[in-house]
Amino acid sequence: MIQCFGLYVILSNPVAGYEKCAEAAVKTGVKFVQLRMKNIPYEEVLETAKRIRQITSHTGSLFIINDDVRIAAEAGADGVHLGQEDMSLKDARLFWNEPGKIYGLSTHNEKQAESAMDMQPDYIGVGPVYKTPTKERPDPVLGLDCMGKIIKNTPLPCVAIGGIDLLTIKDVLHSGAVNFSTVRVIMQSEYPVKVMKKFIKIWEEIVYHAKDEKE
Repeated sequence: MIQCFGLYVILSNPVAGYEKCAEAAVKTGVKFVQLRMKNIPYEEVLETAKRIRQITSHTGSLFIINDDVRIAAEAGADGVHLGQEDMSLKDARLFWNEPGKIYGLSTHNEKQAESAMDMQPDYIGVGPVYKTPTKERPDPVLGLDCMGKIIKNTPLPCVAIGGIDLLTIKDVLHSGAVNFSTVRVIMQSEYPVKVMKKFIKIWEEIVYHAKDEKE
């Protein structure tokens, strides 16, 4: 699992439609595309997942299902992202016993991030960095300092998430994140390619510039 890949796209109620947003992510070279459909019937989620799987197949974009390892397995996804209240990583790996699958785990504080090291997911989500309305029961905000501390203290690849937009992304990257996810800004746009390119441009300028300075 690579440590640094930048933008991680989460598809959730997109104005432009799930397929169009997935196509935009593939077109812009996004490494991870996650499908998040909350409180939607199983069959509807599965059908959408199968369509996204077709779009992302044989591309550089890996397809991840949020929460439900059963849908991930049935749709032939590349991995699953689990929350703290979802099926455990251990049980998910036993249920979906296929080599090469990716398992992500949400963490919302330092204790959860430390515990994740024993469970060894392929990456962890770190957040919410800022206040976000995308969850019915939002977790306490971490802030930039705590986010940076968690990222610094774990060997696992990290994805900063929660309230990140075009105004805050620079602060997030300057505070230690090299990977990030943003939901609302992309999902509420009718032109997702343009928004993704804006985030990627900022990421490239800050992350690659930092790498050049170290070298």
